[in-house]
Amino acid sequence: MFANSNTKSSKGSNTLNVLTRDQHPVSRKFISTNALKVLHRLNSAGFDAYLVGGGVRDILLGITPKDFDIATNATPEQIKHLFRNCRLIGRRFRLAHIVFGRDVIEVATFRGHHDSATEKQQQCQKTSKQNEDGMLLRDNIYGSIEDDAERRDFTINALYYSAKDFTVHDFANGISDINDRKIRLIGDPETRYREDPVRMLRAIRFATKLDMKISAETEKPIKTLAPLLANIPPARMFEEFNKLFLSGKALVNFKQLREYQLFAYFFPTVDQALEVNEFPYLSTFITTSLANTDTRINSDKRVTPAFIFAALLWYPLQKQILQLKSTAPLSAQDAFFAAYHEVMSEQQRSIAIPKRFQAVMKDIWILQEKLERREGKKAFKTLEHIKFRAGYDFLLLRSVIEQDKPELTKLAQWWTDFQDSNYDTQQLMVKSLPKPTGAKRSLRKKRKPKQSNPATGTSE
Repeated sequence: MFANSNTKSSKGSNTLNVLTRDQHPVSRKFISTNALKVLHRLNSAGFDAYLVGGGVRDILLGITPKDFDIATNATPEQIKHLFRNCRLIGRRFRLAHIVFGRDVIEVATFRGHHDSATEKQQQCQKTSKQNEDGMLLRDNIYGSIEDDAERRDFTINALYYSAKDFTVHDFANGISDINDRKIRLIGDPETRYREDPVRMLRAIRFATKLDMKISAETEKPIKTLAPLLANIPPARMFEEFNKLFLSGKALVNFKQLREYQLFAYFFPTVDQALEVNEFPYLSTFITTSLANTDTRINSDKRVTPAFIFAALLWYPLQKQILQLKSTAPLSAQDAFFAAYHEVMSEQQRSIAIPKRFQAVMKDIWILQEKLERREGKKAFKTLEHIKFRAGYDFLLLRSVIEQDKPELTKLAQWWTDFQDSNYDTQQLMVKSLPKPTGAKRSLRKKRKPKQSNPATGTSE
C-alpha cells in the first residue's frame, strides 16, 4: 500500500496525487541506465521528462520492468536534435526511439485533446484524423502533462516518475487501483474503446498479467464493441497476438478472449468451429498446446508463434483437404498445398502472419506425413530435417490428444525411441517395419517390345 498527498492539477478538475521519495519504492536502481541517460539529457536541456506507464507501474507492483517509456514536453523534432541515436517513427502517433544497441528507449511528446487543438492543427489531416467509428487514425496533437495523463488508457498507466525530485505523479487514482488490483479505463469506456479498439485486448492482457480484475464499467461495453476489432490492421493484430500468446499467459488469455467474444477477430474459422464443436479434438488440442507454450516460456525456453498457429489451424486444414479430395481427383500433395493456400489466405485477413512463420507452419504440417513414411532411408532424412523437432513435438501433441488412434501413439513412441538409439539400432528399427502395402516398383529397366519390320515381316 502506498500513501499519497493530494494537490489540485492545473486544470482544477482532477486530483493530482504526488508521492514523495519516502512514500514509494520507485528508485533509479530499478531503472535502466539508458532510460536515466535520456531523462537527464532532456531535463538538462530545459524540458520536462518523466518515466511513465508500465515501467513505473511494474516497480510499484514489485515486478521487474521490461520496458522504460518516457513522456516529455519536447516535440519529436526537438528530441531528435538532442540525440544523434534517435529515429522518429509512427504515423498514427509520432514517437522518438532512442537506440542504444539492442536497447530502445521510447520517448513520446505529451499528448493533447483534439478539442484543444489549434485551428491550424485541426485543418491538417496529418496531425489528427478519426474514422466514422471514432477510431483515431492520426493523433499528433500535443499538450500538457495533465492532458497526456487524461489521454492514457488505464489509470494504472497514468503514473509519472520524475528523475529530478524522485516524486511519482498520479493523475487518475492509479495508486488506489494498484492497491485494489483493478483495471479501470480513464474516461468514458465506450469512447475510449472507439478511439482504439485494441484497448479491449489490453484490458484483458493487463488483468491476466498483473493478476487484477477488470472493473465493471470498463468491462461492460466490451462484448458490444467487439466488432470494432475488425477495423484493426492485420499487422497490428499480429503484434497483439504475440503479446497475448507469448507472455506465459496464453491459456488464460485464450479463455478470456473467448469469454468476451474477441477471439473471433484473431481466428474467425477456429472460433466458429469451437462454437459448433465441429472438431472433437480442437478445444483440447488448443488448450493443451497453449498450456505447453506457457510452461516453456515460464521455464525460459524458446518458443515460436508458428507452433501455436499450426496447432490452432491444424483441424481446419484437415477439413479443407478432405473437401478438396471429395470434389477433385487430387494427389495428397496437391490437396495439401491447395488447402494450405485456402486456409492461410483466409487467416491473413485477420492476422498478418509473417512469411518466416508461415514457412515453419508449413514444415510442421508436412512433417506429419513424412513422419509416417519411415521405410528405407526416409526415416534418416526426416530426422535430419531442420524443423524435425517442431514436427515431432506436434506429433507427440496429436498422440496425447487423439487417444482413440493407437497407430498415432505407436508412431510417436517409435520416433521417440529412434532418436535415442544408435545408428545400428536405428537400422534394425527401420528393417523391422512392416512392408508398405501396394505393388512394388520394379528396379529393373523395362525393355522396349520388339517391333516387326513391315518390309520383311521379321522383328528388329
